[in-house]
Amino acid sequence: MEPNELLQVSKLSVSFGGLKAISNVDLSIYEGELVGLIGPNGAGKTTLFNALTGLCRPSSGDIIFCGQNLIKKSAHYICRHGITRTFQNIRLFKTLTVLDNLRIAYHQNMRYSFISGILQTRNARRQEQEALKEAYAMLEIVGLTQHADERAVNLSYGNQRKLEIARALVTQPKLLLLDEPAAGMNPAETQELLHLIRFLRSEFGITIILIEHDMNLVMNLCERIFVLDYGVLIAQGSVEEVRSNEQVIQAYLGADV
Repeated sequence: MEPNELLQVSKLSVSFGGLKAISNVDLSIYEGELVGLIGPNGAGKTTLFNALTGLCRPSSGDIIFCGQNLIKKSAHYICRHGITRTFQNIRLFKTLTVLDNLRIAYHQNMRYSFISGILQTRNARRQEQEALKEAYAMLEIVGLTQHADERAVNLSYGNQRKLEIARALVTQPKLLLLDEPAAGMNPAETQELLHLIRFLRSEFGITIILIEHDMNLVMNLCERIFVLDYGVLIAQGSVEEVRSNEQVIQAYLGADV
């Protein structure tokens, strides 16, 4: 049975003044895939993520997700529609507790009114309990339950990365975008991350696109890889196809990969 297409990007371009950060990118992502997005610094990888999540407005092209064009949609609409992400530079509410970081993220799933919240109606209390339960469940998945009441700023760097992933997960995404999740991690933390990402895909069926410079992680984790260089998609395919692509070797990987 053919997999269902979840995301289709067609002729996508993003310009900042006279600089074209993304140029006519075409790609398709299927349900349940674990896909890598690689390329040199400045290749346009994070810009592509920003376009997919409504943080920058494309100059042209289409982003079709679950049959709907998201080009003119806001970031919060796109998140509610099922695309969420982490950031290359960690963006936590650092003075809040680990638990509260997740409860805040879960609020996008809430369906009670402002007045109901003020009056603490039965429906509001029920949904707040659901948020708390979901937050603890995600903390257990990423191994941070014992840190629930700590302020996020006091976590180790690796645990802050895990918290950002957990915060993305409580929004209940169909598509999870991870922007350099292993950046700054030591080898042991990177291995933990690899197992966590595999678990998330197998246990929850989440489709994942991963930006990463750790080629060992990418090659061991991803089933397909897309390669950007100067905003242009220069290659796509399986790990072996990309690894042996001469244009990719010259632009990014080097002859020893």
